[in-house]
Amino acid sequence: MIFVSWATFDWRSIHPRTLKMMPKSETLVMVATVIVTVGTHNLAIGVGVGVLVAMVMFARRVAHFVTVERTVRTVDGHETATYVVDGELFFASSNDLYTLFEYALDPEHVVIDMHASQLWDASTIAALDAITEKYRHHGIDVNIIGLNDASVLMRERLGGKLGAGH
Repeated sequence: MIFVSWATFDWRSIHPRTLKMMPKSETLVMVATVIVTVGTHNLAIGVGVGVLVAMVMFARRVAHFVTVERTVRTVDGHETATYVVDGELFFASSNDLYTLFEYALDPEHVVIDMHASQLWDASTIAALDAITEKYRHHGIDVNIIGLNDASVLMRERLGGKLGAGH
């Protein structure tokens, strides 16, 4: 077994020059897997830790792919700010989402267009609730449009139920 491991291992993968070229997250996954496997003498535990580290690194990476674009239009003398949200919305991106709106600068009506996004968990529903509540606090009417069917169902089931008073 040791010989098979020795013969099949790609020794170039741990050369310092190779490690410098690899993304830091991949290097971290490899190092964590090796350390835990050697430390516990259990490959299953090492691989499990490696998978968990990879999941955390992936969540951190995709959390910052959410974009929000703001436009303000005047129709019949009434200004409307429209925000187009683009990206996957889940626990890692929800806090960023809350900070991407210009609450105090927006006109009396705001449209949040979610056609290019997907709601994945309860933390995003809570973030949308917090956004709409903050706008209401400023006396601004908010309309959320463009949610896909799964996101609509999740919002209907959880919306307004995740705040501090619930």
